[in-house]
Amino acid sequence: MLETTAHTAIAANWSDRPYHRKWLLDQADGLFSFFQQEAINPKGGFFDLARDGKPLNTDNPVRGIHAAARMVHCFAIGDLLGRPGAADVVDHGMKFLWERHRDTEHGGYFWQVDDNGPADSGKQGYGHAFVLLAASSAKTVGHPLADAMLADITEVLETRYWEERFGAIAEEFSRDWQPVPGYRGQNSNMHLTEALMAAFEATGDNSYLAKAESIADLLIRRRAAEQGYRVPEHFDEVWTLDRIYYHENEMFRPAGTTPGHWLEWARLILQLWILGGKRHDWMPDAARGLFFQSMSLGWDKEKGGFFYTLDWENVPDKRFKLWWPLCEGAGAAHFLNQLSPSDFHEESYRKIWSFIASNNLDPAFGGWHEELTEDLRPANTLFPGKGDIYHALQACLIPLFPATGSLTRVIRETGGAI
Repeated sequence: MLETTAHTAIAANWSDRPYHRKWLLDQADGLFSFFQQEAINPKGGFFDLARDGKPLNTDNPVRGIHAAARMVHCFAIGDLLGRPGAADVVDHGMKFLWERHRDTEHGGYFWQVDDNGPADSGKQGYGHAFVLLAASSAKTVGHPLADAMLADITEVLETRYWEERFGAIAEEFSRDWQPVPGYRGQNSNMHLTEALMAAFEATGDNSYLAKAESIADLLIRRRAAEQGYRVPEHFDEVWTLDRIYYHENEMFRPAGTTPGHWLEWARLILQLWILGGKRHDWMPDAARGLFFQSMSLGWDKEKGGFFYTLDWENVPDKRFKLWWPLCEGAGAAHFLNQLSPSDFHEESYRKIWSFIASNNLDPAFGGWHEELTEDLRPANTLFPGKGDIYHALQACLIPLFPATGSLTRVIRETGGAI
């Protein structure tokens, strides 16, 4: 087990201080406002936004399934909090997922669509994980399509993707369900773990929880622990690590290792530990190890921020800085500081938020810079603008609520009291 310093020197956590909590709520409110109106595509789905908050492309843009699903999830959170108009965004996204992304001929959900139909008719595990998250979140606010979508996506995941002998899902299929061979990935399974927990919380069905625990056992208790709590990204079909894997899409399948995913897993594994009744003793140790390695190896000690990827010698490879690892780091630090208090976790929490405040917030137009160069200048080599509310919104809201479950669950349980 990787040890951290006992919680003695810092008397009061930032997340307990009224000013900090108001600051976080203000950031969340700004994100809701940035995306709520301009992101709505009147022809269905959502626009990617430029730095100034205007649509990047209004002429039949391609819409990815994860973007619509994430908007549903985030504005379901907004609806639970009592944000006016949030329910309309949920409705807009749910109809688009159900009527345009769903393949009524072969089943499942298209990866990308435009005004004319499927632009990429492939069936990706990553996209299907987010459909499960959207359906689960929509169920918490009583959307009329939620139960049908939840039943549909659950059946698809069970019959098409789930591989019982490995306890995880396959990655990709063609439109008519021909397997795309040769690859298994942690990213899709990580997000499915998040979605399975949300589905368990929304329904009480233990089969969702069992699958989440199975994936975590494979990817964290075994594969990540084997690599000193550096989460491997890429595998062959029998889940043997592929250290030299390369894919042209560095947004979803970057080469090497990705410290941001270690941070994401640190929070998810603690949430899973709680949901499972704290039965799995290895989970808190794993969370601490993942977070420690992320801060030790992934944080740029000279300029700040997390490097996007490392090679297997722990040397930074993709050296630019993205917003989402910072978001996941803030959420993980909060969970750890509530469940395993230490000065290290609190100091890391403060370091991450201070970096975000100085570098990622955009006072000129609102929203967050999603990409910075190594020397912290705004850039758009991997992400074209400000296209995603999901990571930043959750980072702002997670510290405002008990570290006992997903935001949809804890907001319902607390009545949204902040």
